Amino acid sequence: MHDADSIVVERQDFAGLFEILRSLGYAVVGPTVKDQAIVYDQLSQVDDLPIGWTDEQEAGHYRLRRRNDAALFGYAVGPHSWKKFLHPPRLRLFQAERSEDGAMVFKQEPVEAPKYAFLGVRSCEAHAIAIQDRVFLEGAVADPTYRERRIGALLIAVNCGFPSSTCFCHSMKTGPGISQNTKVDIELTELLDDEGHRFVFQARSQKGQTIVDRLPARRTTRGDLDAAEALVAEATETMTRELNAEGVRDLLYANLEHPRWDEVADRCLTCANCTMVCPTCFCTTVEDVTDITGDHAERWRRWDSCFTLDFSHMPGGSSRQTSKSRYRQWLTHKLATWHDQFGTSGCVGCGRCISWCPVGIDLTEEIQVMGQSTQGVPSS
Repeated sequence: MHDADSIVVERQDFAGLFEILRSLGYAVVGPTVKDQAIVYDQLSQVDDLPIGWTDEQEAGHYRLRRRNDAALFGYAVGPHSWKKFLHPPRLRLFQAERSEDGAMVFKQEPVEAPKYAFLGVRSCEAHAIAIQDRVFLEGAVADPTYRERRIGALLIAVNCGFPSSTCFCHSMKTGPGISQNTKVDIELTELLDDEGHRFVFQARSQKGQTIVDRLPARRTTRGDLDAAEALVAEATETMTRELNAEGVRDLLYANLEHPRWDEVADRCLTCANCTMVCPTCFCTTVEDVTDITGDHAERWRRWDSCFTLDFSHMPGGSSRQTSKSRYRQWLTHKLATWHDQFGTSGCVGCGRCISWCPVGIDLTEEIQVMGQSTQGVPSS
């Protein structure tokens, strides 16, 4: 972030951002408190944000607690990710109606393209969106729903100052600060110190510049920029978990029969929580439904998971009958074969899969243990 192209918006003027976004036709989506968690939902005003709330996370543990200040973005990440809005959990693909002459007439579902402004995107999440861009947009065939929603989306990223104990984005080189090569439209940093409650804004695209230019603001000072840099640096220092992103691919390939897979299988419930909360997992299934008369039918796409038996079902049955084989498939795809398919890791270090695992399975611990007793490749 540079002094020449950044501004400061005081807390009392932050509501102006909502007004500008609405005037440009955006539906603001961001963090809010609901069902005892910080989730992403449509927001109508600043007061909808999780003001004064933070999250307490550990393996298999998530709780909200009050902060001793009125921070708007004083938390890490919750169970939702932005894929909920770009890659909907349920999507009708087409409908069919029986005509008077008995023929079925098919009607393709129109592609909805809501104009979203994502407020509060963390760096790890911006990287996750970039990963899903490769999956849905850069292959031989682009997903039309994802494409239209992604084109219309405005990303307002917030530098993370309060990572949870399950975060390990720094070792994945995906956070906690917004890197210069990350594709976001606006970067902001929330500051709460002796100088007051304020936000440092920087436009990162032409769309973002149009909005930043309209904000009631002042120029940044050296003190503002130093405080913003110190916030990210301190967040980095607080992270205790890490993953050897460079060596994990070869480590997993060399240890497909490691005894650790059996140990984790004894704990894994194959509940699919890790894939549902993951910001990059994208697997789906397709279902056909009809009414009782047989005159109306619909085809729906919904999220699925490699942890379900049906996911790998073939004429002879499921090819992954055991929890061991399903957990191994998930972890090796996420951290190893994803590189072969998409040229990047499938993990951004957000820690959601650790916090929301009912039995507290920690993939960083699994990799560490496997690396210490590797069957083929050193962990360094």
